[in-house]
Amino acid sequence: MPDEPRTSLLDTQIPRGPVPVPADIQGLARGERISPVWRNQLGGLTFRIGAGGPNERFAKWVSAGTPELDLAGEAARMRWVSGHSPAYPGDVARARRLRVPEVLEQGTSDAGSWLVTRAVAGASAIAPENLARPVIAARAIGEGLRLLHDGLPAAECPFSWSIEQRMAAVHVRLEAGGGPADWSPEFQGLTAATALAELAEIPEPERLVVCHGDPCAPNTLLDPGGQYAAHVDLDALGVADPIADLAIAAWSTVWNYGPGYEDDVYAGYGMRPDPGLIRAYRLLWDLS
Repeated sequence: MPDEPRTSLLDTQIPRGPVPVPADIQGLARGERISPVWRNQLGGLTFRIGAGGPNERFAKWVSAGTPELDLAGEAARMRWVSGHSPAYPGDVARARRLRVPEVLEQGTSDAGSWLVTRAVAGASAIAPENLARPVIAARAIGEGLRLLHDGLPAAECPFSWSIEQRMAAVHVRLEAGGGPADWSPEFQGLTAATALAELAEIPEPERLVVCHGDPCAPNTLLDPGGQYAAHVDLDALGVADPIADLAIAAWSTVWNYGPGYEDDVYAGYGMRPDPGLIRAYRLLWDLS
């Protein structure tokens, strides 16, 4: 029997009531129907435009003064992955193995910025049908990350997600007053000093790949059969140790499907997990 459907923790980010549509998005819609589909933790909104039509697309919008959400940077990353960036010097055939939404428009106004992409076939790994089959969904998340990591040339990637870069963000947050009360429960027993000491022990990567950067379950799309279909939300994509993605992807199954499915992500990827390294990268994620 299939598992009982679950309600994802991130399901709370799906708008359930009226959402004011920014003027920028109204202009981009050109009279087509607009439906809000997502509100992220920083207040960014995603709208579906022209649902079911030949020009169905998604528009992200973020208000001015939200530096954590860089839609221009995300557009550049998506174009690079798709092999369409003019700055991409390598063999674009390798990049075309990956499926990411096509960038249609990106721009800014005094009110905010936006990114419009063509709709791609697939449903989020936390859609109801996928919450009901967590083993299949978790394995597909791992398989999709393996395709991403194997399919792009890290040596030619202009974007970084390095330990050093992320540690700079850790120090900014700590200096701004962040601390254990803001961290995940498994790390709240640490002090800032002991957390930094743990992070200092992260070894140099043995292998570098192009990582997703935000590999939580909602950012993998699955086809009707539960297989990997595409990746979305690539604003943090960059070169890093593959476990930087895998540790968080597996962790996100706990938040979305409940305990017991982390190993399915690793199995889908085809790797044996290293508990110490997984803990280190989860701590880095939490603090940065």
